[in-house]
Amino acid sequence: MKKVVLLLLGIIIGLAIAYFYFGTDSEADASKYAEAGPPKGVITEAQGIVLNNAYTPRYRLVSDSIVRRDDNRSSWYSLQDVRDYLSYAENQARELGYTLTGVRVYLGAYPESGGQAGYTTMFLAPTGTKGTSNGSMINFALDGDGDIPGGSPLNAGGNGEPPNGNYPNN
Repeated sequence: MKKVVLLLLGIIIGLAIAYFYFGTDSEADASKYAEAGPPKGVITEAQGIVLNNAYTPRYRLVSDSIVRRDDNRSSWYSLQDVRDYLSYAENQARELGYTLTGVRVYLGAYPESGGQAGYTTMFLAPTGTKGTSNGSMINFALDGDGDIPGGSPLNAGGNGEPPNGNYPNN
């Protein structure tokens, strides 16, 4: 009888811990993020303008000598597309044996078409670390957050409006 009581007590304690550990309260999560302030790397609009202006000589070089028309300066993705992509990339990473830890933004260019150089584009590539064994709760990977081999990048963002529009593009 004593063993049964201890077993039941252990199960109750285990369930309570699991509830508090795995349970999610979306209102509490939302307020936690609202109180946390901006994430690392957020810059001011003025800093964005400085970066945009510092890019202009490179932009002019590409536009004038390679594309021979005003090239893209930005790429636009809807909030829903980004959320959907992150969910997709996380699932794909898991299937490939990785843990998704972020995305890397790459600059690219569409191939030449009709004798004219293609526009610049930006695409997101999933990054992560090689997964650990099922028995481990802590990831001790030391190989960094590289691109996930076999992971599908997200492109298909809209061109800048207009393509040569500077930041901020209002």
